[in-house]
Amino acid sequence: MSNPKLFEVVAALREDRLPLAEQKLRAYLVAHPGDLEALSILAAVQAQRGETLGAIEAYQAVLKRHPGEPKIWALLGHLLKMAGSREEAIKAYRKALALRPGLGEAWWGLADLKTFHFTPEDVAAMQARLAASTPEDGWHLHFALGKALEDRREYEASFGHYDKGNALCRRTKTYRADDATKYRESLQSVLTPDFFRRRADGGCPAPDPIFIVGLPRSGSTLVEQILASHSMVEGTAELPDIFALAGRLSPRDWRLFYPQVVPSLTPQQRTELGEEYLARTRSLRKLGRPYFIDKQPNNFLQIGFIALILPNAKIIDVRRHPMACCFACFKQHFIRGQEFAYSQTDVGRYYADYVKLMAHYDDVLPGRIHRVQYEALVDDLEGTVHRLLDYCGLPFEESCLQYHANERVVRSASAEQVRRPVYRDAVEQWRHYEPWLGPLKGALGPAL
Repeated sequence: MSNPKLFEVVAALREDRLPLAEQKLRAYLVAHPGDLEALSILAAVQAQRGETLGAIEAYQAVLKRHPGEPKIWALLGHLLKMAGSREEAIKAYRKALALRPGLGEAWWGLADLKTFHFTPEDVAAMQARLAASTPEDGWHLHFALGKALEDRREYEASFGHYDKGNALCRRTKTYRADDATKYRESLQSVLTPDFFRRRADGGCPAPDPIFIVGLPRSGSTLVEQILASHSMVEGTAELPDIFALAGRLSPRDWRLFYPQVVPSLTPQQRTELGEEYLARTRSLRKLGRPYFIDKQPNNFLQIGFIALILPNAKIIDVRRHPMACCFACFKQHFIRGQEFAYSQTDVGRYYADYVKLMAHYDDVLPGRIHRVQYEALVDDLEGTVHRLLDYCGLPFEESCLQYHANERVVRSASAEQVRRPVYRDAVEQWRHYEPWLGPLKGALGPAL
């Protein structure tokens, strides 16, 4: 942050106080209307609030004043992709690369469109930039080259780039698989059938939220798109609010949240927390529909908390073949979070812990969670959708089968993919890489 006057804005953002941050930014911009940093942060705030179209306009306004900023062109490309403006996104990424040919983020942005195919000249340009790249540009270039060579069916070379990109990213992470396993074990020791029986009262009774959980790249965005195509359901985003509430209750050490904090919550506190969650997410509900989706995959870790503060919320677990899901995570560079994804061993162990924890939830909260298997959805879309809507207590609507016609903003790596009719291309894609996935198989163990 180069401008000390914007420190208060950044502090408000870090504390998840977006309205305050926007208020301070707009006041600052009255006095400094052309400030690049402030205009860029304002656009980012709007994007974080789910106002994607407003954020696109904000970045376009920035670029009118500062057309030579490659990073801003790349950020605009990301938002255009979310909004379904594929060709405009490509133009934005190309503009960024014309200004800075080695900008790895823009190359990865093109790759992350999933349906985009690089030219031979693109591949040569990326390979030429690797040697002199920064670590951040380097890992973006490796992930983009992995995708480019995968499309050319050069799987061994493709895997080499995915592996190198992951190794570079892994050096910047502090993730420890042993910590994740210990946390899962602590959850299971606390969240027993008796624990829930003694806490049957309390919690906000509103049925509004539909939580979609699981691992990234499991097909959860497809399920979200199907449900968001129903006239009574609104799609929002991968919301941080459940984790924000938990973090506020256990600010010193998140590992103590379930052993020490959750057991001490009174029925009234659980009700108030459920109501606060609804209040926090209300501004994202633009369509006035009775139900909305929170598609934060990592909320599977918070199902016990959700069950206590929102006892009538629906919880949908989307699952995909472990090798397909884990390898899809391994070859995806995530903008933030998902620190388990940058090592075959880490992602395999994470998936195995996830399966064990979901089995535990099935035992202690029988019938509470509805599971959708991605491969079954691909094979029998209509039957799977009927069962999904029945669980949610929603009448069948044909629009759910025509989900790909829904023009809503999609804020995930699958934004382009869910705008296509159902397809089988991704079901067995991991098998092309099977010779190099031994560490993943070993880490999955019985989960495989």
